[in-house]
Amino acid sequence: MNLSFFDQFLSPSLLGIPLIAMAITLPWLLFPTPTHRWLNNRLMTLQTWFINRFAFQLMQPINLSGHKWTMLFTALMLFLISMNLLGLLPYTFTPTTQLSLNMAFALPLWLMTVLIGMLNQPTIALGHLLPEGTPTPLIPILIIIETISLFIRPLALGVRLTANLTAGHLLMQLIATAAFVLITMMPTVALLTSMILFLLTILEVAVAMIQAYVFVLLLSLYLQENV
Repeated sequence: MNLSFFDQFLSPSLLGIPLIAMAITLPWLLFPTPTHRWLNNRLMTLQTWFINRFAFQLMQPINLSGHKWTMLFTALMLFLISMNLLGLLPYTFTPTTQLSLNMAFALPLWLMTVLIGMLNQPTIALGHLLPEGTPTPLIPILIIIETISLFIRPLALGVRLTANLTAGHLLMQLIATAAFVLITMMPTVALLTSMILFLLTILEVAVAMIQAYVFVLLLSLYLQENV
């Protein structure tokens, strides 16, 4: 049994080797490589359909110059959703509960969108810091506020993903512990608690998919502002 509810978020290691590297590598082994055949099996067809629909919905509002990011965003979406869902299995570790990993994704990608805007359209990119029609006395204050909000974006991306997954895992462990303790004293209450845990697990599956989509969607919105 864990000494603390937060022990489940510690990166496990074997013989001094952190297993987070294995957890990050595993999702890529679950997706079969596309073939050049005219007809594929059902899994390949479903996978291709999902990737095509996701890429179409994500990149539709973005200018053509930003469509070169399609493969990157699609791969990131599949990577995050796979790690989030695998982390719900028993005796597994969720790498996306680590703020350092999420910031390693959020910070470079956000910085690249900002640099693209500064290089391709510096006037429009800097214009986002000052809304049109702002009264003159408020200009310095609004520029400071918009600059702070710009630099908070990567932190918000990483913290949002980390906080949602961490809160869900903690809540699931709390309810599971309560059901385990109550099963001998109050079986009826333990059964109701187990039903709540089952419903919460379904909710966490949805949260795992939604948070991966929201992470990539926000990055695409940042890209849309700079292309």
